[in-house]
Amino acid sequence: MGSSVNTMKPTLLVWDAVALIVGVVIGAGIFETPSLVAGNASNSTMALLTWLLGGGVSIIGALCYAELATTYPHPGGNYYYLQRAFGSSLAFLFAWARLAVIQTGSIVLLAFVFGDYASQLWRLGTYSASIYASVAIALLTGLNILGVRLGKWTQNWLAAAQVLGLILLIFFGLAFATPAAISTAPATTSPGNFGLAMVFVLLTYGGWNEAAYISAELRNVQQNMVRSLLWSIGIITTIYLLVNLAFLRGLGLAGMAESEALAAQLMRQAVGEPGAVFISLLVVVTTLCSTNATIFTGARTNYALGRDFSLFRFLGQWRTQGSTPAAALLVQGAIALLLVLLGTITRNGFDTMVD
Repeated sequence: MGSSVNTMKPTLLVWDAVALIVGVVIGAGIFETPSLVAGNASNSTMALLTWLLGGGVSIIGALCYAELATTYPHPGGNYYYLQRAFGSSLAFLFAWARLAVIQTGSIVLLAFVFGDYASQLWRLGTYSASIYASVAIALLTGLNILGVRLGKWTQNWLAAAQVLGLILLIFFGLAFATPAAISTAPATTSPGNFGLAMVFVLLTYGGWNEAAYISAELRNVQQNMVRSLLWSIGIITTIYLLVNLAFLRGLGLAGMAESEALAAQLMRQAVGEPGAVFISLLVVVTTLCSTNATIFTGARTNYALGRDFSLFRFLGQWRTQGSTPAAALLVQGAIALLLVLLGTITRNGFDTMVD
């Protein structure tokens, strides 16, 4: 086990880790789930409270993961923890599933969302979404194969653009959208509203555990892992609360629950039709950011798998030049492109990946 870590150099700083975690967590979900949360919230205060509570629950989970990651800094992350707790067989099944469909499916799902929104800006024919998805996967995989420096700087810039875009959404929503009457009447009479709202909230917060996969590459991991997770979840929670506050101010609770395109509707109300174009651009940047982060962390499990099982030895090669698991990235990218092809054949890429 030690040899897999010893061939790696700790090259990531706190803000590199923050950019990766923020990128993984803030996906396209923040543009979809607020309407579902609003539809299951009895009033606007409860809606905001669920997002605050989601951040609190995430911090508790993150502290548990920080303990694991600092005690066992290893590129395998969850795979390594499962191996230590339950043995190689269960760990192998997890790593295999992650390589075959979990992580690769997530990459392609995000890439298809990117393709759908990029196609609204500039369509490339019948298979526009698939072309965009394939190019995004190939380009981002290639950047990460060239070296960790390129991969992390790509992530840092995408995460910065993503956060800036969300800040602009919050600003325009709070400053220019026509205030709606914020409903305090029950949106639904179902007794299980709060629990269902929390399910959607926690789904939108999901992904911070990916930090475990970069624990072996984080400098001064004993201190920086905790800092990275706390900073990340603090930033994410603040953004989620302010985005929902902007939605509530502009659309009201009932309007949020009924809307099929929250962000576009809010921005169209604030600045007209260019606002909808801005949201398409923001989703494009957000999904690219999440795709790159998912590619980055996914390859680390594949590398750890290759170090432990001779059948997958080719995955366990760490290229010193660029400090990157080149083979693991290449195989992951190839599987992802095959899944894009599957989604194209079924003519319903996003739904196919979910299935």
